[in-house]
Amino acid sequence: MKITYLGHSSFKIETNDKTIVIDPYNPDSIGLPWKETEADVVLVSHHHDDHNYVEGISGHPFVIDSPGEYEVSDIRIQGLPAYHDAKQGEERGVVTLFLIESEGIYLGHFGDIGHPLEEEQQERLGVVDIALVPIGGVFTINHEQASNMIAQIEPFIAIPMHYLRPGSKTEEWGFAPLEEFLSEMGVDEPETQKVLKITNKSNLPEETEIVILEPQFS
Repeated sequence: MKITYLGHSSFKIETNDKTIVIDPYNPDSIGLPWKETEADVVLVSHHHDDHNYVEGISGHPFVIDSPGEYEVSDIRIQGLPAYHDAKQGEERGVVTLFLIESEGIYLGHFGDIGHPLEEEQQERLGVVDIALVPIGGVFTINHEQASNMIAQIEPFIAIPMHYLRPGSKTEEWGFAPLEEFLSEMGVDEPETQKVLKITNKSNLPEETEIVILEPQFS
C-alpha cells in the first residue's frame, strides 16, 4: 500500500492494483495547486468545493459520496455519517467518515469531522490501523481534539491533514499550523516523507507514530 498526500484533506491510496483518491479539491476554492490525477475510485466526504473536485480526476472513477458499505476489487469501503460541526450539523451539515480495508490494513479518513468521535461511531469503525485526521480547527476538530481522538482509536500511524498552508486560503480562514498539533503530541523532531509505503501490516509500529507527509502538488 502506498499513501500519498495531495494536500488539504486529499490523499491518493494505491492498493490491490487500484488507485483511490479521497477528497480532491478545487484549486480555486483553497488557493493550492491541483494536478489532474487518475483514479479507479474517488471518495468524497462532503460536497464543499475544497473536498469534491471530481472533475479533477481522470479515468472514469467510481464515486462514493455517502454512507454505506461498498466493495471494489477486494477493497472494502465503509462510509459512516458524522457532523461538520459540534452542533449536530446545524452550522455546516454532515460529512462521511471512510474506513478502507485492503491488504489486511484498515485505513480511516476522518473527513471534516467537527466534533469528538462518538462511542457508537468508534464501535462501528472498529480497528483503525492508519488514521488520517484533521487538525486545523475552525471547520473541523482542532489539534487538542485530534490528539484526544488519536488516543481514543489508538492507530499504529496517524497522519495529520487539513491545517494551515502558508499562501493559501487556510491563512484567511485561520487554520492552526501543523506545529501546534506536533507540540500537543509531544513530537519535537518530526520526519517528513513524500510517500508512505507499507509492505506488510506486521511492519507497522507497535505504538502510535505520527507521520508527516509532504504534499505532492505536482
